[in-house]
Amino acid sequence: MEKTGTMRKTQPEDTRQLSGQMDLPFAMLVLLIMGIGLIMMFSASYASSLYDYGNSLHLFLRQALFAGAGIAIMFVISFMNYQYFRMFSLPLLVITIIFLILVLFIGIEVNGSKRWIDLGITNFQPSEIAKLAVILCFSNMISVYKEKMKTFRYGIMPFIGILGLIGGLMYFEPHLSGIILIFVVGGCLMFVGGVHWGWFAGVISVAAPLGWFVMNNMDYARRRIEIWRDPFLDPSDKGYQIIQSLYAIGSGGFLGLGLGKSRQKYLYLPEEHNDFVFAIVCEELGYIGALIVLVLFAMLILRGYWIALHARDRFGSLMVTGIMTLLAVQTFLNVAVVTNLIPVTGVSLPFFSYGGSSLIIQMAEMGIVLSVSRQMPAPKSG
Repeated sequence: MEKTGTMRKTQPEDTRQLSGQMDLPFAMLVLLIMGIGLIMMFSASYASSLYDYGNSLHLFLRQALFAGAGIAIMFVISFMNYQYFRMFSLPLLVITIIFLILVLFIGIEVNGSKRWIDLGITNFQPSEIAKLAVILCFSNMISVYKEKMKTFRYGIMPFIGILGLIGGLMYFEPHLSGIILIFVVGGCLMFVGGVHWGWFAGVISVAAPLGWFVMNNMDYARRRIEIWRDPFLDPSDKGYQIIQSLYAIGSGGFLGLGLGKSRQKYLYLPEEHNDFVFAIVCEELGYIGALIVLVLFAMLILRGYWIALHARDRFGSLMVTGIMTLLAVQTFLNVAVVTNLIPVTGVSLPFFSYGGSSLIIQMAEMGIVLSVSRQMPAPKSG
């Protein structure tokens, strides 16, 4: 009877309607960053839209449409009880795996990679769903296993199996940057969930010499590192994009050339409205403007982690931790690539880079964070 009574007591807490207020600072930061991103994407895409489509507003209007849909989705999800995402986690993972298989056969090939499925109104990238699916599934599994996370059977084997399957499918696209993001987020959740640090030390001790061997014995990898260290070794081909990016950053100086006055966006810098939009930010807004953008991202990420720390339960805390870690790592990798801190990889800048499906998924993730914030325990009165 006592056990039944406990179940009846906890059941309403898991399924109650959301009555709390969403975290307003987090919501305002999301909207502010996305607004700045839309403005910069419009400026960066102006020339390529005119050249490719005969309409300088073409890409901007499409992105603005998806942004509006994303805002609506964010607020709708923020009113949902996040406990229901437990039920969605496994089906979403299965659907993701099916799409990752399908994209290998019916995907659109761009620059040698099959990462997109044509949906008519937009191109859908299954790897974007894979990131969210891993976060939801891992958060649910870790919440269920709890103390068993220190065992190999429950804390290592199922998680490695999921990461290996998704990573293997994405390898054949290929989408190496996506694999890195999913592995980092998955590893972070496993660490936070209680997996012993020794497992991570073991993986690093094996991966480090293996990476060194690959970089020094594979011609493709070695050449990529050489171009990263000195892009002018091949200024007209492999090093061209990063050279143009550095030109844009350097010409921006301290205060920038002014909004809309970029020169590199006039078909000099490839992917200027996508992966390399931050270079246009630096060129037009300068060091100060770029710093403000990065500070806003930092504030959003820190606020997200604050919500994770104050979440009502383990599942909500893990979900927010995974989402904010994904946002943090993706932002860092994009900025690092644009500034030539690391070799070029295909990582977009959240809320700034062009892409309808990715923007909607990012806004849905922000909605999940806001949903968790609505159920944070009320502060204790003194």
